Amino acid sequence: MEVKQILKDTEHKMEHSVEVLRKELSGIRTGKASAALLDNIQVEAYGAMVPLNQVGSISTPDGRTITVQPWDKQTVDDIVRAIQSSDLGLTPNTDGTVIHIPVPSLTEERRRDYVKMIKKIGEDCKISIRNVRREMNDRIKKEEKDSIISEDDSKRHQKTIQDFTDLYVQSVDETIEKKEEEIMEI
Repeated sequence: MEVKQILKDTEHKMEHSVEVLRKELSGIRTGKASAALLDNIQVEAYGAMVPLNQVGSISTPDGRTITVQPWDKQTVDDIVRAIQSSDLGLTPNTDGTVIHIPVPSLTEERRRDYVKMIKKIGEDCKISIRNVRREMNDRIKKEEKDSIISEDDSKRHQKTIQDFTDLYVQSVDETIEKKEEEIMEI
């Protein structure tokens, strides 16, 4: 019973690592306007830090502009400040009620910097997956040491964990490759 839970935990934790990677990559600019660029921005409003999407509606009227329509006009300045202080390098403009954020084209050098950054993020994700593998293999070995499972079962389950690891590392590679193509596309 415990072994089934270990295998289930392995798959769940590795899947979670890949989901975190995908979420992180969605916030990286590709030269196209996307509401996901603003996902990680926190706005100081109503005495607390809240996600930008909870103080206004975000839309992309065209491929080069993001607009934010605040639900409360008093939060316009707070939203502009939050966007300017983010590390996205975007400069918002406002007409008093709607915030327009032009998304400039990326230079070749900036594209290469983004590719380096996403490769590092991908490596961090792979390290996370390998750490899950090590943790779960240790749990399997403990089960074997405590004579709950046989040595053959232990080896078989460790191989299953390695298969999960290979599968999720491949998924990370494919995700990074796809994002790299998206960034390098002009």
